[in-house]
Amino acid sequence: MKGIVFTELIEMVEADLGIEIADRMIQSADTQNDGAYTAVGTYDHAELIRLVIALSQETGVPVPDLVRAFGRHLFSRFNTLYPQFFQGVESALDFLPLIETYIHVEVRKLYPDAELPSFECEKTSDGVLTMTYQSSRPFADLAEGLILACVDHFDDVVAVRRTELGKMDGTHACFTLTPTAVPKELGTATPCPI
Repeated sequence: MKGIVFTELIEMVEADLGIEIADRMIQSADTQNDGAYTAVGTYDHAELIRLVIALSQETGVPVPDLVRAFGRHLFSRFNTLYPQFFQGVESALDFLPLIETYIHVEVRKLYPDAELPSFECEKTSDGVLTMTYQSSRPFADLAEGLILACVDHFDDVVAVRRTELGKMDGTHACFTLTPTAVPKELGTATPCPI
């Protein structure tokens, strides 16, 4: 996993909870490099999981909630660091399908060794977007936080529903995004692809 994810987690904790909490999180996680990450380095995703578990123990906030909050933070940072990805896009329902076809392509140019999740997107004629997330890592909560932050960023009125798929371990999930202007029976009629 690319180091930018680790450095952003630590920066988020320092900014939101203080340096002391960030230090205790790092000490409790007992990572191989004692929390010394570089944005361009590559690290075992298990270390990120240990950091979040340590943060959960420190704060009492459940791990899924922390990971979703971190996803929201990451979206904000990506918007700041890579504004070119957002140019000319006016809604989350237009932006999110670009993750696989444009953004991940560009990320692979910068980081050829990056192991990215896949997002298979399908948009129906009634405007409902389904995104099937699949990864070797259990970060569907992170994907959910990113998606929710994207909806907020574009100020869209969209209901987001998550359905666990596969082993039910956070590595495979379907996100259904339904514009609230769509009649309820149309919004719920789109099944999650498996």
